[in-house]
Amino acid sequence: VIVVTHSVLSLDVCDRLLVLAPGGRIAYYGPPGETLDHFGADQWPEAFEAFENQPGRDWAGEYAASTAHRRYVLGAAHQPWYGGDRPAAAAPAAYVPPPKAQSWGSQLSTLVRRYAAALSADRTFLAIMIALPFVMGAMARALAGNRLTQETAINALLILSVGAVLTGAANAVRELVKERVIYRRERAVGLSRSAYLMSKVVVLGAVTVAQAVVLTLVALYGVDLSAPGGHGVIMAPLVEITIAVALLAFTAMMLGLLISALVRKEEVTMPLLVLLAIVQVVFCGALLQLEGVPVIEQLAWLVPSRWALGAMAGTIDLGAIVPGPLTDDPLFAHTPAVWLLNLGMLVVLSVLFGVLVARLLRRHEPVIMRK
Repeated sequence: VIVVTHSVLSLDVCDRLLVLAPGGRIAYYGPPGETLDHFGADQWPEAFEAFENQPGRDWAGEYAASTAHRRYVLGAAHQPWYGGDRPAAAAPAAYVPPPKAQSWGSQLSTLVRRYAAALSADRTFLAIMIALPFVMGAMARALAGNRLTQETAINALLILSVGAVLTGAANAVRELVKERVIYRRERAVGLSRSAYLMSKVVVLGAVTVAQAVVLTLVALYGVDLSAPGGHGVIMAPLVEITIAVALLAFTAMMLGLLISALVRKEEVTMPLLVLLAIVQVVFCGALLQLEGVPVIEQLAWLVPSRWALGAMAGTIDLGAIVPGPLTDDPLFAHTPAVWLLNLGMLVVLSVLFGVLVARLLRRHEPVIMRK
């Protein structure tokens, strides 16, 4: 790693330091700790003042005649000998094999730790991640009241769906495009594409699922969900809804990664995030009747909120709470088969989005790494 800097505050972390005198001449090359002694100075300002006050001094010549030059330049620059008898002074350096590439698991571990550290250092992002599920959950709680009724049930489930989509997609929509230059550089030296993508899925997935759980508990804990007999399809109603919201948020996160891999500039991700939220609201089935409408019904199959709302509606038997053509939807049925179908489709969409992200990442790689 080569760093060009005018700051002297962190030079001690460098392995080697190259100091250029005016005109680009080499005034010193070697360990940072020996630099000031070479210049006969106690502090860096003295060395810089010497450059300015002694413009005619042969800085490069002095360094070429120094012990540092013999040790750190000549001594480190042995070249292979190909002609005649090898001179005694040109003994070859010991062969050092190239470093072995890290295994996939080792790369994943490194990437996960690095990404988690980067996220934890971003105070603004942390504040938003913590606040968003509480805000969206409070809005859903205000709509739900103490009990889901004919007037409140659809709106409460709709807000939960929107909150999960915004939480998941907002976490991921900038993450790939903002690191594209870093990804290309590291991919060129052996970074595993799948390990890189999996590190995003692991860290962002854990954060997103935790947010979804908080969102659901803030919205519905202690609320009478009006489920038939107080029971869900398979488990307790609150548990089933929490699972549906968490899977929706995770799938929206994968969709956010897809958008991030697709766009070329970070600035366009926010407008696309707004568009994504609108699409989720329109095609979730809470506002428009989708079942039996050609083309529209098929497009809705690709919308994660459609399946998540179906799972939540099936848990509480929304059709019984809010009778009508809108809730007379086969995906809202209070049966184990339909509920598992809804959750299974969220898993399928997550996998599909992940495969597409991997293919789009390949498009941004150096050509030699695509083979």
